[in-house]
Amino acid sequence: MTDVTTGLPIVIGSRSPRRLELLQLIADPSRLVVLPPRDADEPGFDGLVEMAEFEARCHEIVELKRQDVIRQLAEGTRPTATEQGCVVVCADTTVIVKDQSGKLLALGQPNEQSDWQTEVRGWFRDYLAGQTHFVLSAVSVSLCSETGNVGRTLKQSCVTSVTMRDDIDEWLDWYIATGEPLGKAGGYAIQGAGSVMVTKVEGSYSNVVGLPIENTVEMLRQIGALPS
Repeated sequence: MTDVTTGLPIVIGSRSPRRLELLQLIADPSRLVVLPPRDADEPGFDGLVEMAEFEARCHEIVELKRQDVIRQLAEGTRPTATEQGCVVVCADTTVIVKDQSGKLLALGQPNEQSDWQTEVRGWFRDYLAGQTHFVLSAVSVSLCSETGNVGRTLKQSCVTSVTMRDDIDEWLDWYIATGEPLGKAGGYAIQGAGSVMVTKVEGSYSNVVGLPIENTVEMLRQIGALPS
């Protein structure tokens, strides 16, 4: 791959400050351009049964984000990002738990407009405490030309298993009072105060934060956006 490709802007199709921070670890921050999707509506996970279905839905959500961002680039929303072409990175992360019957459920972010404290407390007591849950991410990386045409697109998914302590009652009120659960899938942040709840992580830690760095680096290298 050419040096031109490895110097292209990397457009992040996300509002997540955590994804930006993680990408800053693997790419020159001066190359990063934040351009969130305009449409916040996304398909839900209701009615899904198998993990493969959740994975496919995550990829569907990422594809919608990718198309949204590419439309913005084509419309000249960020013209400097396409003067020499760019690389577009989009991702989606969800927390998947099991209910008492073993059925898989997806936990989104707490609803700030309702009684989110009660919602988060229920999540921890019903699904998280003393249990192993799964953090699933889908990621896409696309190479766009200077004319806005989309070239090669790579897609990967990542699943991390997270186990939490069972003695959460002495921690739960304190943790909810920090306000950290707001804006976090599953109602916790492993990179923050929520780490006190976690006893074991199997797989990518960065995936739980919001972006699997290992998968993202691999795709960025394959597409020529990072040196091999």
